[in-house]
Order: sequence, then structure tokens, then C-alpha cells
Amino acid sequence: MLTACNGGATSSSLGARPYLLPNSGSGSGSPIEHIVLIIQENRSFNDLFATFPGATGTTVGEERVNGRTKQITLSEKRLRDKTDLVHAYTGFLTAYNRGKMNGFNQIRQAGSGSLEGREPYQYVMPSDVVPYWTLASTYALADAMFATQGSESFPAHQDLIRGGTAIDSTESLIDDIPLVGESWGCDSPYGSKTSLITTELELRPHLGPFPCTDDFPYSGSQYSTLRDLFDGASPAITWKYYTPALGDRGGIWSAFDVIYPVRYGPEWTANVISPETTILTDISSGDLAQMSWVVPDNRNSDHPGSGTDTGPSWVASIVNAIGESQYWNSTAIIVVWDDWGGFYDPVVPLCTSGSPCRDNQGGPGFRVPMIVISPYAPLNQSSQPGYISNEVYSFGSIIRFVEDTFDLGRLGTTDETTNSIGPENGSQGGDMFNFNQSPRRFQTIGSTYSRSFFLHQKPSNRPVDGE
Repeated sequence: MLTACNGGATSSSLGARPYLLPNSGSGSGSPIEHIVLIIQENRSFNDLFATFPGATGTTVGEERVNGRTKQITLSEKRLRDKTDLVHAYTGFLTAYNRGKMNGFNQIRQAGSGSLEGREPYQYVMPSDVVPYWTLASTYALADAMFATQGSESFPAHQDLIRGGTAIDSTESLIDDIPLVGESWGCDSPYGSKTSLITTELELRPHLGPFPCTDDFPYSGSQYSTLRDLFDGASPAITWKYYTPALGDRGGIWSAFDVIYPVRYGPEWTANVISPETTILTDISSGDLAQMSWVVPDNRNSDHPGSGTDTGPSWVASIVNAIGESQYWNSTAIIVVWDDWGGFYDPVVPLCTSGSPCRDNQGGPGFRVPMIVISPYAPLNQSSQPGYISNEVYSFGSIIRFVEDTFDLGRLGTTDETTNSIGPENGSQGGDMFNFNQSPRRFQTIGSTYSRSFFLHQKPSNRPVDGE
């Protein structure tokens, strides 16, 4: 997995067919009736799992000095460390360095333009992320989950509702959008523009459309999301998007704030739910939707610079609520981090074939962690808990799994070109579930902060992310 890069890959999300009408899907025949996707912030795989037994991680990285590659020892840092690093597309390209993975020290800081130097070369001390390690050693950890793009949180959150950010056959959204106070997405100030990357990999900063699909090409009619498949199913699939509230604008990282018919329709209040802690009370009251996205408050997000260490406990509180409820035997919980956050990772991005590659939308990006918690999480080779998957996945793999679980068909983005995280008939099935095994009993995940802590926690009123 540490071989050099080769090129030539493309992505169907940017070809002649960037969008497909919903059609009949393959169906998974699985016992899963509910999917909960918990989205944490800005951590590379190595940053959280550098020393996890059996995983591909390292405490020694590589940097480029005077044109030569040198080894550098990674620093062990606290989760609440306030280092916040550049992780835009240009920073990704610098770190990637044509597949050599040795340019992280050459990334330039935002504002000053100074080199970040050794700052990206760090990992979080395991004692600060015990719940994550417990979940990984009890259920299933993906060792080769790559972000769809080498970029920031805005496109990543779009990828997690649709599998890609293509707005037409030659351009995709990438990097940040202007963030002014509490306003972004369809609520952005007049004149705000998205950034684009072309199929020729030309970066066009803030030369795209206003960040609301009504201003996209074809008025966004070709920018469908899972919401369109859910609403179009018969019967409709229930869904909720839990997100922090800022003022009266809804969630600052609500991906659906970009989707015009959601932002200006009844689903903005019926399906986009604030505060995000409502997920805990919905579970206990028997109101869990078939599909749930959960975006945390800034302080519980693991975002570098938040200065807190509550993220692992926040995730554990949701997992425990489901595990101790009526929903355990029918639920798949997926925990994923939205982008690399600027932190070092030793593994060159891979495409579905398992070969290093670049596609035509600025991806795949660097590795990010993904943990699957389910009574059907597979056992390892010793028939014990703690399965580590080496299958290559991307955010489209999650979308594909959702589509097949509810027999929805395909959106026609990267859901068509990637492995599902679940089993399928054919060559594109994944290994994060074993539906042939008896459901495993839930084991409570220990954590520093309790469910009650989060239910009584005052909101930070800070954006989950500014990038």
C-alpha cells in the first residue's frame, strides 16, 4: 500500500453521464433497517490509529528537505491540541507530491504563507481516544477508506449525501465556500461563489455558482442526493439530518442547506433537525428514522483547534443509546471523519482496483478512519471481535451501501464506481458486514463523558468547521 503513484483513472461522476435517474437496485437482502452515519471532523487515519494493532500506521513519517526524502518522528499530541492545519486541495497536492507522500512539511500556512514544517507530523495519544479504539477492537475498522476528494469539509459533506460533487460533465465543487457569520449554503451573502475543479484538474477558486442548487447548471436538477431516492421510494424512506443550530439558519454544516428544495421546503424543519442531541431522545422514544446523518457540535467534533476532547464520548453516547435500545439488531452505525485535516498519513490514495491513482475530480483524497458498529460486524481471522478491512473504500461506498440496503438504485456518482461497504452479488461487495452470522450482543462502550453530559451541554454556537 506504500507504492508510488500511477495515473490514468477517471471518475464516472464527471463523465458524459454525471447523473442517472433512480432505477431498480440490486437490494442487499440484509437485516439492516436503520443506518446511522456519524460524521466527525478533520482527522487522517494515521492521526487517530497510528499504533492500532494490525492496522497500517506509523510513528515515523517522511518529509522533503532540499529535494531529498528524510524520515521524521511523529509527535504524540493530545486530542485537544489546538493545531489547525491547511487541508485544501493545493495543500493536498503539496503533501501528496506525485505519490511520494513526503510533502506535508512543504504545505504553506494560511495567512502567513510560512511552511507548516513538522506540524502535520503528529498523531493523537491513544489514551485520548479510548472509545474509538474500543469500537475498532470490538467491531470493524476500515484500513483503506479514502476521502472522495483531496480537499476540505464542504465537498466531503456533499459527498456523504450524494457520493460526488459534479455540477456538470466537466466541473465539480471543491474546497471551501465563503463563511460569513452564521450564513452559508443557500443562506450565503449575495455574490458568494463556490470553488471548482475541472476534469482537466484546473482549480478555479470561487468561480463557481452561488452555493445553492437553484443557481447550479440546470437549476440543480442533475444534482440529486439520497434525499431524492428516499422521497421517491414506495413507500418513502424516512430520513433525518441532525445538525447543530446557529441562530435561525439551521446547521452550519448541514449539507442540505445547499439543496434548494430542502432549504426552502417543508423538509427543512421536518427532516433537518436541531439540536443534534435530538438523536439521543429520538432513539429512546422509538423515533429513529431509517436513515440518519449526525453532525456534532464544534466542541464534540474532534476538529483540530476546538480545544476539547469530548468527541470520542459523543460518538460513544450515540452508539450506547442504540446498542441498549430496540434498534440494535436492525441498525448499522457508521462513524467516519470527513477529511484528512492536514495530518500526515503514509498511505498513497488508492482507487477501487487497489492501485495508486488520480481521478478527474481531485481525488481520491488521503485516508480517513471509518468504524462500522453493528451486530453483523464480522469477526477477525481468529473468530474474535476486532475485524480490520483492507478493502478500498470511499464515501461513495457508504452511499452505495445505503442505496442497496433500501433497494433504491443508483444516483450515478461514485456510488457506481466504488465498492460497497456491505456484501453484494458480484465483484463490488465489501466486507464490513457478515449477514450470515448470528447477531452479536451489544457491549457498552466506556467513555469519559456520559449521555447526560451531552443532553445538558450548552451549544458552543461555533461553526463545526470553517473550511
